[in-house]
Amino acid sequence: MWDAHARGVLVDLTDEPDALVSASVIARLLLGAQEAEQGFVPAVRLRGARVTGRLDVSGGTVERELRLERCVLDEAPRFNDARTRELRLTDCVMPGFDGSGLRAEGYVSLSGSVVEGQVKLVRAQLSSGLRMNGTKITAGDERYAFFAGALLVEGGVFVRNAEITGGVRLTGARMTGGFFLEGARLSNPGRIALDGQNITVTDAMECARGFQAEGTVKLRGARIDGTLSFDQAGPLRRPGHVALQLSHATVSELILTPSEPIEGLVSMSYARFGVLLDDPERWPEQLRLTGATYESLRGGGVTRRVDWVSRDPEGFRPQPYEQLAAWYLRDGNEHLARRTQLLKMRRRRRTLSWPSRAWSALLDYTVGYGYRPWQAFGWLAAIVAFGTAVFGRVPPRPLKEPAELPDFNAFAYVIDLMVPIGAFGQRAAWDAVGWTQWLAYGIIAAGWILATALIAGVTRVLRPN
Repeated sequence: MWDAHARGVLVDLTDEPDALVSASVIARLLLGAQEAEQGFVPAVRLRGARVTGRLDVSGGTVERELRLERCVLDEAPRFNDARTRELRLTDCVMPGFDGSGLRAEGYVSLSGSVVEGQVKLVRAQLSSGLRMNGTKITAGDERYAFFAGALLVEGGVFVRNAEITGGVRLTGARMTGGFFLEGARLSNPGRIALDGQNITVTDAMECARGFQAEGTVKLRGARIDGTLSFDQAGPLRRPGHVALQLSHATVSELILTPSEPIEGLVSMSYARFGVLLDDPERWPEQLRLTGATYESLRGGGVTRRVDWVSRDPEGFRPQPYEQLAAWYLRDGNEHLARRTQLLKMRRRRRTLSWPSRAWSALLDYTVGYGYRPWQAFGWLAAIVAFGTAVFGRVPPRPLKEPAELPDFNAFAYVIDLMVPIGAFGQRAAWDAVGWTQWLAYGIIAAGWILATALIAGVTRVLRPN
């Protein structure tokens, strides 16, 4: 291997199962113990060996590429605060990897490797990407299997089809080129499976096509300048707790169409979405939308969105209804906007005291809180028809001399009772008798109430918003 390094030649020890290579030798070569042969690019390239001891280049400057394939490492490699070129530890078996503070000019790959311990890339800066496709990480006693807060990656992070047991922590990470988790399985039951608070992703974040999470996916305050997709993901599961946390996030497009409903609460409180695409058949049973805003809603269930905004486990919240109604208006669905506002008032009524609830119910049944003023005309017609029939059979007594009396007209009399100012002269000339007096009083009161409600209703309907 010492001789092969000078020319960057791959040393393949696959056919020699007992081949041992000292980690200290690899470290010395990486740190420049041997000069490059003129005309060649030096590199450590090793396949199928067992690496004994600890590979430690912490704080060093590594000018050589390191490529380990199908190797078994006795101890976790350490690249703390090192400056390196390309690092590939693919299809290897190791008890951990520590790259905290690592600065890599090339990409770093752990694809296909089995890590029985923690992978640490805290504050690492990777210029050409991170690849962990098919990697299996088991944290053991560590809280997080993949611990990489404040990670900075250019060129994309690829964790497709990986299996990570113990959780992933990426708080404050910045990823240029996307974050791809298709088919990845994250397991940290009862805890956080993916902690991505305040991460920034340029391009897509794909938690799609077989992505699974046993535990909370926490993206609070995340900024995704592209698509955040959960298309065909599932299951996402943390029953009785928050399963997907997107509060205060800013996402250009959210695709929330998992293969099955999310088990647990989904929180989108105070998040901002450009486009939100979802599927009514996959809506979570509990959903927080207070303060959330969006420019466009896509997917099915346009007429069922009121149910969508009514799933807050803490009860009635007005803002989601207002936001939905505003979107309906922008989309040209004025009827649905009014229906949303009407249902908002009805659900608000459940939170009121009994007197306020009674008055609220009256406004609902008479004019639909102003969003259905035509209901008042139905009540008016019913009252006029009933009053006309009664006073036609039991005429009121005259209040004037016969010569001064207008002919009695039951219909006009009822109209005069209902209208606050007498229009036909019947009310001033005739007075109800007996039990019909109470009917007259009721018609007068109903007239005032319906007139007030109609004025309020017409005013509300004619409002621009």
